[in-house]
Amino acid sequence: MAAGPGVFDLSLWEGSLPAGREASLPGRTGALFVVRGAVTSGPQAGEARSWAAGVPVVAGTEGAEVLVWSVGPPGAGGDPLLDLRLSRTLELPAGPRVLRCDKVEFPPGGVAYTHTHRGPGIRRLIAGTFRVWVGDEVRDVPLGGSWFEAGPDPVYAEGSSSEPTAFVRVMVLPEDMLGRSSISYVRPEDRDRPKDQRYTIFVDEPIDL
Repeated sequence: MAAGPGVFDLSLWEGSLPAGREASLPGRTGALFVVRGAVTSGPQAGEARSWAAGVPVVAGTEGAEVLVWSVGPPGAGGDPLLDLRLSRTLELPAGPRVLRCDKVEFPPGGVAYTHTHRGPGIRRLIAGTFRVWVGDEVRDVPLGGSWFEAGPDPVYAEGSSSEPTAFVRVMVLPEDMLGRSSISYVRPEDRDRPKDQRYTIFVDEPIDL
């Protein structure tokens, strides 16, 4: 896909930063999630915040394990302390969008009924295991695994039967999704059924692509 207006990379990076070390965040904007440890002037472990280009992340006195989602020009490199885990080059109409980073949690045996979303996103599993159906394709996601969902493709998923399941995701959504749920259930009978998943929203803010 050729670079041009509305063409960008949505990427997930992972890094283990020694105490006091500084890493430059890739891309133009994105979200930073702290898995363990702490960073200065940033979120606590288990939380996330947005960031902008030119603002580095600095590990605290005990170091930090971080996940970084970036949105930026295709092929942009990252800091040597950050390893690229997953990236997709996407083409969307240029202009205002919404960047959302949230955590989705399921109890043991929880399911996500067949649904779609209003935009693409990358997920990272931080607890349990996850089995994901996208059309006829089935994927078993292990702890620490990452996967991409385009948005309009119907998805059904099941969490671990024996322990809680959770993932963190970043999605790029249309401007009118600010403050609104992006999920739509495919089957009418699922729309009013009790849902297993619980959401924690860390970032929900406008960006301009």
